[in-house]
Amino acid sequence: MKKAVEFKNVSFCYNNSPQVLSDVSFTLNYGEITLLTGESGQGKSTVLSVIAGIIPNVAPGEISGEILINGESISGKPLSETCREAGVVLQNADSQIIHNTVEDESAFGCENFGFPQDRISRCIEVACNKTGLEKNMATRTLSGGQKQKLITASALATEQKILIFDEPLANLDVKFTLQLMRLLRRLADEGYCILIIEHRTDMIADFADRFLTIRNGKITESEKREVVSNSTKQIPDTSVYSAQKEILLKLKNVNFTVKKKEILKDVSLEVYKGERLLILGENGCGKTTLMRILAKLYKPTGGEYIQNILPSERRNKGSKKWFGKVGVVYQNPNYQLFMPSVKQEIEFNAFSPEYAREITNRFNLEKIADRHPQSLSEGQKRKVTLAAVLAGKPDLLLLDEPTVGQDYNSLFLITNAINQIHNETGSTIITITHDVRCADAFCDRAAVIKEGKVLNIGGKETAQEFFEQLSKEIQL
Repeated sequence: MKKAVEFKNVSFCYNNSPQVLSDVSFTLNYGEITLLTGESGQGKSTVLSVIAGIIPNVAPGEISGEILINGESISGKPLSETCREAGVVLQNADSQIIHNTVEDESAFGCENFGFPQDRISRCIEVACNKTGLEKNMATRTLSGGQKQKLITASALATEQKILIFDEPLANLDVKFTLQLMRLLRRLADEGYCILIIEHRTDMIADFADRFLTIRNGKITESEKREVVSNSTKQIPDTSVYSAQKEILLKLKNVNFTVKKKEILKDVSLEVYKGERLLILGENGCGKTTLMRILAKLYKPTGGEYIQNILPSERRNKGSKKWFGKVGVVYQNPNYQLFMPSVKQEIEFNAFSPEYAREITNRFNLEKIADRHPQSLSEGQKRKVTLAAVLAGKPDLLLLDEPTVGQDYNSLFLITNAINQIHNETGSTIITITHDVRCADAFCDRAAVIKEGKVLNIGGKETAQEFFEQLSKEIQL
C-alpha cells in the first residue's frame, strides 16, 4: 500500500512549553481511513498542524525528526507547498469560512491553486452535491452543523488526495455523520488518504481501517474495541434539584426571518424556573437561533417574548444588567476567550475570587491556569468558557453544544460539574446537544425542533424517543 504520510522519530514542543510529541513514528496510507484518538490536550491537533505545515511555519516551536509526504521531506518547505498536498478540515469551522456564500467559499481554495474556471465549477458542483449544500446559501445564516458541511465541501473541492479532519462530527447530527462517513469511505476506496481526529469513535470505527492512540506524547496502534469502549457509555444524571412551576421565559408564536428565509415559524415555548431544558433537532432546524432569541442576542421578527428574569427590562436586546444574570456558552469558544490567562478569564466575571478558584478546581483547570486560553486545545478551550460563565453564577445558563471535543472522562467531568452547580444554585439551564451520551444528564424536559417549528415537548422519554427514531431512520 502506497504511503502518503510518514513520521520518523518526530518530537515537538511549543515555545516555552512541555513536550507534546516525543519520538513519534507512524505512517498514513492511501486507500485507508485512520482514526486518531486520545484524551483532550494530548496533542492530536498538533499532529494535524505538523502534517499541514502549520507547525513550524505558523505556530513556532522546536521540532525534530523527519516528516515525509509522498516520500519527500517537508522540512523547509513553505506552507503554500505543503497545503497543496493535504487538505485540512479544522474543528472550528468559523476560523476557515471567509466568504459570504457557499459557492464562493467552496471556490476559494480552487482559485488559490490556479484551477481553470470550468474545473472550479465542476469541483463546486460535486462537493455541494456530496455534502447536501446549496451553492447560493449565505454562510452567515448557516447552523454549526451546516458550517461543518461547508468546510468539508471546500476541502473536497480542491481535490487533494490527503484529507485530515479534526473533530468533524463536533456539530453534526447522526444522519449527516453517517452521510459524511460513507462519503469518506468511498473516497478512501478511490485511493484517498484520510486521517480523522475524533472522540465520538463509535460513529467512525466501522468505517476506519486503522486506529492510533496518542498518550503522553507517544502514538501507538490500537484495536477497534479499545477505542470504542467508552464511546457509547451513557453519562449518569447527577441532578437532584426539582424545578419550580413558575414560568421564567415564554415565547408566544415567535418567528424569525432573515432575507425572506424563515428560520423559526410560530414557536411557542415555556421555560420553568430551575429546570433543565434540552433542545434537540437535526442540523439547520433552528436550534441555535431559538437559543439566541431566548438569550436576547436576537430580536424575533414576529410574536412575543416574555421574561421574568428582569421584568422591568423591556429592551429587545439584552443589556449589561441582563447578561449579569444570563450566561451564554457559544458553539465556538474562541468568541469568548479574550484574557491573557485561564486564571484571569475565569476571574473576569466571577461572583468572587474564591468562587473562581472553586470553579477552576471543579473543571480540573488548575494545571493550565497560567496558560493563554488561545494556546489550548479546542476541548480545553470549551472547558474554560464553561468555567468562566459558571463562575458568574448566572440565573439562566444557555449552552450550545457544550461537550464538543471531549473524551469520555472530560465529558463526565463537565456534565457532573454543571449538574452539581445546578443542585447548589437552582439555576435554569437550556442545552443544545447532538451527543446521545450526555443528553439524559442535561434533561428534565426536551423540546424537539424540526424545520423551524416545535415538533414535540416532553420529559426525558422525549429525548430517548428522538434518538431512537434517528437510529431507525438511519437503519432504513
